[in-house]
Amino acid sequence: MKAVWKGATLAESEKTAVVENNHYFPPDSINKEYFRGSDKHTICPWKGKASYYHIIVGDQLNADAAWYYPAPKKAAAHIKNYLAFWHGVEVRE
Repeated sequence: MKAVWKGATLAESEKTAVVENNHYFPPDSINKEYFRGSDKHTICPWKGKASYYHIIVGDQLNADAAWYYPAPKKAAAHIKNYLAFWHGVEVRE
């Protein structure tokens, strides 16, 4: 699977985890140059507290376009620190 935005490959892996129709990419599969920390957090009742990244490609910003669970609840332990995408990021094979 590959996550792409504005022509840049943000992440690529054959070992994504699918949860609620989202592909979660292992942390070692991301191209860190495109990620900047965000102060946004949300809560999922069964996964726990999500943290976010902004995506930056060239001079284009996609705010809070990636999320992950740094300390997930037990039911979601298998996606700890894995990243998922939205806000126009294309995830494809």
